[in-house]
Amino acid sequence: MDRLDLVKDLQKTGVFMMDNDLAWGTAGNISARVSEDQFYVSASGTYLGEMDISDFSLCSDDGLVEGKKPSKEHIMHQNIYKERPEINAILHASPFYSTLIANTDMAIPSNYFVEAMYYLEKIVRIPYEHPGSLGLADAVKEKAKLGNVMLLENHGVIVYDTSLKEARMALQTLEYTCRMHIQAMQSGIKINGLSEDTVNDFLYNAGYKPVRKWD
Repeated sequence: MDRLDLVKDLQKTGVFMMDNDLAWGTAGNISARVSEDQFYVSASGTYLGEMDISDFSLCSDDGLVEGKKPSKEHIMHQNIYKERPEINAILHASPFYSTLIANTDMAIPSNYFVEAMYYLEKIVRIPYEHPGSLGLADAVKEKAKLGNVMLLENHGVIVYDTSLKEARMALQTLEYTCRMHIQAMQSGIKINGLSEDTVNDFLYNAGYKPVRKWD
């Protein structure tokens, strides 16, 4: 994919997130890797559902390469790319149900259905740090290898994957699962999750997707 097509895919991803209640307002930022040490990230203050091609900043390990001022959380994205060379896309947002759970001590079940078993296999919690701070960027870097989904307490969520398509699916699966979990609790419905043995058998033997490798 050339750079213009990659930026267009990022643009479409922002619209997708807004249209599916996965983002709101100017909260959140998204990025995609261009090369080993460069990535496009949404510019500071942009509204994810209405971004123009020019609303993305090209950044590297040395900072801004070209474009507008990047999101103040671009270092958080940079740190994930450094720690996870196979990752090519990062979505950070504050979807309602996922953020609600991030603001509690609840765990997110990953044994409800097929997509949850795969995309929510490893979820990491990050204690609150101010948005855009080096403290948050460092905390994300420290745990980047432990999962592909992060709950930022009292802030939002991060999902990262091998492509924008996979990252979109991960974010949608996360929010869908959180919504199912919360609405079941509110309604007094007991969800019968699958056993740990069944989940492991699915991940390693069902051939749904290649098994992720964890440190």
